[in-house]
Amino acid sequence: MNHPMTVTLLTDFGTQDAYVGVMKGVIAQINPKIQVIDVTHAIPPQDIAAARFNLMTAYPHFPQGTVHVAVVDPGVGTTRRAIAIQLGSSGYVVAPDNGLASGVISQVMSEKIRAIELDNSDYWYTPTPSRTFHGRDIFSPVGAHLASGVSIQQLGSPISVESLVHLSLPSAQPFENGFSGVIQYIDVFGNLVTTIPGETVKSKQWSAQFKSIRIQSSETYGINTNPGERTAIIGSHGWVEIAVNGGHAAHVLNAAVGENIAIRCE
Repeated sequence: MNHPMTVTLLTDFGTQDAYVGVMKGVIAQINPKIQVIDVTHAIPPQDIAAARFNLMTAYPHFPQGTVHVAVVDPGVGTTRRAIAIQLGSSGYVVAPDNGLASGVISQVMSEKIRAIELDNSDYWYTPTPSRTFHGRDIFSPVGAHLASGVSIQQLGSPISVESLVHLSLPSAQPFENGFSGVIQYIDVFGNLVTTIPGETVKSKQWSAQFKSIRIQSSETYGINTNPGERTAIIGSHGWVEIAVNGGHAAHVLNAAVGENIAIRCE
């Protein structure tokens, strides 16, 4: 595999404290030539489902061989495993084993996935890591070593892909003239992103049903809708979403992650 020496960072650390900068400092100590790209540090605290979605939708847009270090880790310091995953030839994820990587894994053929428990402290920042900051002491240095060409096998012990924690959300289910799914993510604009792939409704006339409300589809947020009106679209991420023109759909519709949404094709 080619090594573009790119590492991405995705955390719930925010940017007010030094945590993100410290992780970048550790990476630079190991290899100052690595390009570090911030995916986001604004994941809501401990929100593994939001981290899963953002990693899954960002992953395809990076060069082959990119190392994605993702740290949303409410189980830090417990018996939860620290892992690295090789996803065929497309890249790597370095993360806690808490379901954060399960969205990316779902996009890749399982026979091409290799998983390692990060139990070789030679590639950590320190052999006695902090109980509360594995982003600095384990995940960042491992990501830097991977991006620098260290093979994933050197990082620790092989584990089965089946043993990894899976964050399960109900996938889209077909019914007569439509599909049912759930809200998997609410973005910063309040848009309700569903588990229904946009492919299922492409080039069809369709509408969404949330609770007792029917929402007509359109091609984008502002076509055929006035400010404050609801609309259903296929988002840039490829999933069906519900939006409010100029508004916050989650607030307007009192919606939460996990709630059911149905799509009806006409």
